Amino acid sequence: MRFLDVKTDYAFKRVFGSASSVPLLISFLNAILDYTGDDAIVDLTILDPYLAPKLQGMKDTYVDVRAKLANGSSVIIEMQVLNVKGFEQRVLYNAAKEFSNQLQTGQAYKLLNPVIAITFTDFEMFSDIAHYQSNFVMQEKTQFIQYSDDIELVFIELPKFSKTLDELSDIKDKWIYFVKNAGKLDYIPDELQEPCIQDALALVNEASLSKEELELQHRRHDFILLQQGSLELAEAKGIEQGIEMGIEQGERTKALEIARNMFINGLDVVLIAQMTGLSIEQIKALRK
Repeated sequence: MRFLDVKTDYAFKRVFGSASSVPLLISFLNAILDYTGDDAIVDLTILDPYLAPKLQGMKDTYVDVRAKLANGSSVIIEMQVLNVKGFEQRVLYNAAKEFSNQLQTGQAYKLLNPVIAITFTDFEMFSDIAHYQSNFVMQEKTQFIQYSDDIELVFIELPKFSKTLDELSDIKDKWIYFVKNAGKLDYIPDELQEPCIQDALALVNEASLSKEELELQHRRHDFILLQQGSLELAEAKGIEQGIEMGIEQGERTKALEIARNMFINGLDVVLIAQMTGLSIEQIKALRK
């Protein structure tokens, strides 16, 4: 068996954003949000994930999955593989737009329902947080009194989830393991023999896809790998240039210090230039 990499937007939407995905998405959200008992999600409607902007000049915005829960709350889910500039602002923008777009002109604010934005990242976002999941709400800055839970941001940092198959303890572990590792599996292990996980794996089993669907997925996967390589190369070059600039600046600082000492001892400007490698103009400016 071979399975699609669920970290690509195509496979992620195939599992959680299609018309037949409602039972899977309910299980997935209850697990990720720790909803049990009376709080558990029992029904939802999967919506068009495209968030059409209402203001001229605002960027078109896509999320991978949008759903409306039976209690009126909205959930938007995004899988992000590339750590691009402005990503944190985009997450907040999407959540705020989902919240504000609920009202038509003249409607009362009390009609607004909560929005939960769940973001999976294939990179680390918060270096000072060890756990793989972070939940953010609006709070008072010093006393941590919660202002509102109308907008909640949930982040799942996949690199921080390091559990092996033997260490999976509950359905939440299994769903996150599925998202992170489905593309590496060549069989269905006993630890993932949950009905909903098996159904999800069936949707990303390459044997169930047409030739065109496989080609689309492979092109998307190759594009992501290419973009990751470009970002890593840019970062590496930036570090290399920073080191070179640091060395160059250090050498220049050392040369200036030597020139100062030579001035104190009354040496000629031309001689100082020859011995330090500084230009005569630099030395005259230093003397001033």
